[in-house]
Amino acid sequence: MSATETITLPKADYEALLDRLEDAEDALTIKRFRGAIEEQGWEQATKDCLPAALVERKLQGEHPVRIWREHRKLNLRALGERANIPASYISEIENYLKPGSVSAYFKIARALDCRSTRFLPEIVD
Repeated sequence: MSATETITLPKADYEALLDRLEDAEDALTIKRFRGAIEEQGWEQATKDCLPAALVERKLQGEHPVRIWREHRKLNLRALGERANIPASYISEIENYLKPGSVSAYFKIARALDCRSTRFLPEIVD
């Protein structure tokens, strides 16, 4: 088959293929997570996971920096010291008053011991 050939199929079949792909991706994610638990133990494997109540807060629009900061039991001053960023700047980010720089998000992620991708959607918005 050359690059110019196409396949046409009914929309329902296309959507069914997408559903199966999503199911396969979910199954792979679960398999990897279970493997991480076996290799690292529950606490280490879940250190970058949030409880459902905090995920709900994020879905309601609360800034993920605030959610992760509170999840790690840090106040603004403590996070600022760990990240070497003024607490006032972090507060402005958390309150959507400033978008925050990429550099700040990377520092905050390191200070919170979580992946910087937790904040990348906030940078892109």
